[in-house]
Amino acid sequence: MSMCPSSYSVPFYPEISQPGPPKFYLLKLMLPDRKGLLHDVTHILSELELLIHRVKVSTTPDGRVVDLFFITDGMELLHTKERQEETCSTLIATLGTSISCEVLSAEGFQQGFSSLPPKTAEELFRVELADSEICSSSLSAELKRVQTATINFDNSLSPSHTLVQIICADQKGLIYDILRNMKDCNIQIFYGRFRSDKKGSVNKGCREVDLFVKQVDGKKVIDPEKQEALWSRLRSEMLHPLRVMIVSRGPDTELLVANPVELSGKGRPRVFYDTTLALKALGICIFSAEIGRQAASERQWEVYRFLLDDSREFPLANSPTNRNRVVDRVGKTLMGYYN
Repeated sequence: MSMCPSSYSVPFYPEISQPGPPKFYLLKLMLPDRKGLLHDVTHILSELELLIHRVKVSTTPDGRVVDLFFITDGMELLHTKERQEETCSTLIATLGTSISCEVLSAEGFQQGFSSLPPKTAEELFRVELADSEICSSSLSAELKRVQTATINFDNSLSPSHTLVQIICADQKGLIYDILRNMKDCNIQIFYGRFRSDKKGSVNKGCREVDLFVKQVDGKKVIDPEKQEALWSRLRSEMLHPLRVMIVSRGPDTELLVANPVELSGKGRPRVFYDTTLALKALGICIFSAEIGRQAASERQWEVYRFLLDDSREFPLANSPTNRNRVVDRVGKTLMGYYN
């Protein structure tokens, strides 16, 4: 058929070289406290291509907050005076002139990460999840309805490629998740077609994907065991690309968000941004946040830990209902079901 790619097509993604160690900086902000402040700063830093690795928040007696952001620069220019001035001037222009801003080198910064308690890690990283779950807390009925995935292999249509047909929820990061897992499984994509459902379609809320692929050795994916392994990997990570749960950390409440790390070492984009957006929408303040890596279930995970403020307006310590609201809101924001 004319739609099939030729045997000599070039795969979508090139070989990716390993990046060097990042250079860390400390962004120190002092400003009046208010709800949603961390997300507002995160939004500005995201626009400036500055990546947050750790946040420490403290409050002064006069009601101001001191935010310490350990960051890296995607443009690798933060060592220059011009880039530092651009960063501070953008923050001041957006947040107001009442803030003070300073960028310092953080050469002694250790990207250490305290391991999760064994029971928490077992729950967060468990391999098998029910189709209705992101993690330990069930999602709303609205989200359960779109948590479906169908994957089929067809080796009859093309003489040199395997056709992988996917029908799944039309969610944020879908193409990223498919390409990431194909790459991690050493599968090359030579042609792809993505279709959204049409109004009135039986697959309403879903996306249909056709991919013509080969193994890295140039052969079709014919081995049933390889098909089963790829099917299981794709289905699992399209249904559960992220894990979200709330746990008690002593007297405090901690939100955990985890996602698999690519074999190239890269983490999932915008997780910190979307999580702080969801917490801002719920009116929840963040006391501290850190990002680290942890090995579990034979793979590397990126884990975001948010220590949440337990307020009178939105109590968390003894309220399973409010905890489930947080998990549901964060999960749906990460999956793109909230704008």
